[in-house]
Amino acid sequence: MTGTLAQIWRHPIKAHGTEPLERTKIESGRTLPWDRTWAVTHEASKPQDGSWARCANFSRGAKAPHLMAIGADFDEGSETLTLSHPDKSPLAFQPDEADGVAAFLEWIQPLMPADRAASTGIVRATEQGMTDTGFPSISLASLATLRTLSQRMNVDLDPRRFRINFWAEDLGPWEEFEWVGKKISIGNVVFRVEDRITRCASTMANPDTGIRDADPPAALLEHWGHEDLGVALVAESSGQVALGDQVALSI
Repeated sequence: MTGTLAQIWRHPIKAHGTEPLERTKIESGRTLPWDRTWAVTHEASKPQDGSWARCANFSRGAKAPHLMAIGADFDEGSETLTLSHPDKSPLAFQPDEADGVAAFLEWIQPLMPADRAASTGIVRATEQGMTDTGFPSISLASLATLRTLSQRMNVDLDPRRFRINFWAEDLGPWEEFEWVGKKISIGNVVFRVEDRITRCASTMANPDTGIRDADPPAALLEHWGHEDLGVALVAESSGQVALGDQVALSI
């Protein structure tokens, strides 16, 4: 079955804001441009030099659900990021500047649970975006899969819960799982489908409020015997993808 690229999302700071896009460049062997370019260290982080590290080293929605309600707007030219949250005034800052980091840490502090390690700084990725995979991945999922899960849970699950880069329409539920180990094209860019993505507690938080009000991993396990939704892609060519592009198995 052939699908259509319906949504594109990037997350300039890992776990701190979702940003919708209409189009994006793709570079072979790279993560989505400006996706998880930065990550937020905390008091229990191991020393970070910008190389890829496991998500436990960073502040994240699985431990701090209010982070899931952050929105992002990134200006690539000035590298200025504006963050928004329903309980906060917007903050515009540059993640690589010391005064910007200080302003960010003050802004984020009330959103962090008192019983969790406090955020301490921002690190910029040097090798690849700080995705949850140890390789430079771009994520994709089918909106039909999301609707199937929503219907089973009797909850309208917002795609932002899952921090997916590409959402495709017109595919069958769970069809993306059948593509693991194969190649697909989005527009004229070729991707290898590497693996399924296991979901965590971050998906429990409502992205409008930052309050936990559903348990997708538990529902996935109860009804399908796994906690997976979406797949991790590796770009095998360069180009540009845009909303409306065709998503299909490569011949």
